Amino acid sequence: MSPHDITITNGDIPREWWRTATVYQIYPASFNDSNGDGIGDLQGIKSKLDYLKGLGVDVIWLCPIYKSPQADMGYDISDYRDIDPRYGTLKDWEELLAAVHERGMKLILNDSMDLVVNHTSDEHSWFIESSASKDPLTNSKRSWYIWRPPKNSSAGETPEEPNNWSSIFEGSAWEFNQKTEEYYLHLFVKKQPDLNWDNPEVRDAVWDLMKFWLDKGCDGFRMDVINMISKVEGLPDAPVSRPEEKYQPARMHFTNGPRVHQYIREMNKKVLSRYDIMTVGETPGSHDEIQTAAYVLPQNKELNMVFQFELMDVDSPPDVPLRFKKWKLSEMKRIVGKWQTFKKDEGFWNAIYIQNHDHARAVSRFGDDSTDENQARTAKLLCMFEIAQGGTLYVYQGEELGLKNFPRSWGLEEYKDVATQNYWNKILQLRREEQGKQDVEMSDVMDDLAKKARDHARTPMQWDSTAHSGFTTGIPWMRVNDDYSIWNVEKQLKDENSVFAFWKQALVIRKQYDVLIRGTFEDISGDSEQVFGFTRSMGGTTALILLNFSKGEVEFDLCSDRDWKSSMCVLSNYKEELNVGEEGRVRLRAFEGRLYILS
Repeated sequence: MSPHDITITNGDIPREWWRTATVYQIYPASFNDSNGDGIGDLQGIKSKLDYLKGLGVDVIWLCPIYKSPQADMGYDISDYRDIDPRYGTLKDWEELLAAVHERGMKLILNDSMDLVVNHTSDEHSWFIESSASKDPLTNSKRSWYIWRPPKNSSAGETPEEPNNWSSIFEGSAWEFNQKTEEYYLHLFVKKQPDLNWDNPEVRDAVWDLMKFWLDKGCDGFRMDVINMISKVEGLPDAPVSRPEEKYQPARMHFTNGPRVHQYIREMNKKVLSRYDIMTVGETPGSHDEIQTAAYVLPQNKELNMVFQFELMDVDSPPDVPLRFKKWKLSEMKRIVGKWQTFKKDEGFWNAIYIQNHDHARAVSRFGDDSTDENQARTAKLLCMFEIAQGGTLYVYQGEELGLKNFPRSWGLEEYKDVATQNYWNKILQLRREEQGKQDVEMSDVMDDLAKKARDHARTPMQWDSTAHSGFTTGIPWMRVNDDYSIWNVEKQLKDENSVFAFWKQALVIRKQYDVLIRGTFEDISGDSEQVFGFTRSMGGTTALILLNFSKGEVEFDLCSDRDWKSSMCVLSNYKEELNVGEEGRVRLRAFEGRLYILS
């Protein structure tokens, strides 16, 4: 029996260490710069470990730090077994790992910085060899990537892409290679060619890389776009859903593909099951609970959990993540209820998060950042929303401070993300073609970017009120948010009513009451568009969570036979912690949240 299989049980739910963990995600470029070059680094992270330990963090997840041309902020890896010099050295990583373990915490690595199992950089030695010749007899790595001849093969014709697939980052998903006169597939930017997982040599190379880092002491992996590693047979054209565009969204042909589970089961058998580690897969583009659960259900022997994106997509139209769409609380409640209850009796386990490096700040999307008071209040409300859900909890850097999006007044030059830039350029080109002029209106696009761009999550961490918020002594690679003199770590550590202090208290309560992590879920708020009320129950303990997402005062009727008068309010984002009324009625103030425990 492997260490991965050994568990201690509590009732019907196994007690692997990762179930009760609080995971803190670090975006290394923006966390803390130790050498003044304007880019965060490993030594900078090491110097802040006591801060994270003090918050209540159990596991640290690092976004990509491996050698990379940085076409997509390190998600394009050129060398899996070395650290990018901007972040430090392999020795720095080993020192960080040792320091993490000394503090009783664990370190997991992002699959995109360790392995990039869906794609590599075009500067990786594998791709350089693969693109050198199309003769499989002389080029052993030609079939390591997905190559196809042009759709039109007549001499003298301009090459045409093998199909009409759009890249997730706009434009064609194919790039022509002049030397071999064939196209290679890239679901993201052209410097990220997709690996051919149907080739067993590719899979074996991935297993070796995973073992390399696990043998060094890594405690697990976050697996980037793991549901995209298997493409449909024949790579057919995608249906036309955008008639005005040449290239079409093709997720139905590369998401949850025909052999994806076969490959992950092989990964589990040959690597994951041999280590006591934590695994979480990223599964964007799929809201189907049956498809998603297949990656997680214990009998399938694949992953511990996945990031499902349904809640993250609630304020976007399909396949347009950078366009804002108004959302309703009833939509949020439906999504949360769905994932909190689905196949729980069969062992499905959730990954709980509300923001990360790929999404704008949660308080600006789901809260109210119009005033400092509302920002703090709704940041605490969202904290309660997260810590009261069952599953493993993920906190993104700055979330524990209630940080918000940067201002609408910032110009396009402040947006560094390739997804933002490509989206802007696509809309600009389409409007110029439609209107027949160069000067076209784009303010609505800027409005959307101010709400949804990934850039908002990537501004430097706000440590204090000194220049550049104490992130660096140099010039930061990305501008620090204008509010850093008010919203920073130093100030919040001194304030017992700060968002940080609230998060610290909330994490203690989550660990204290196991019902919040493992209990059954029931939505008791019906069709209310103001209040999200739900219970968590396990054994003889019930937790009651009441969250008012509106700006006004709301009277909420529990409509329950249960006697809540003897319950104890253990967490509230108002100073006064009020008991439930005589007849089960609760008056909730603007953006008020309460957590009651009844034993």
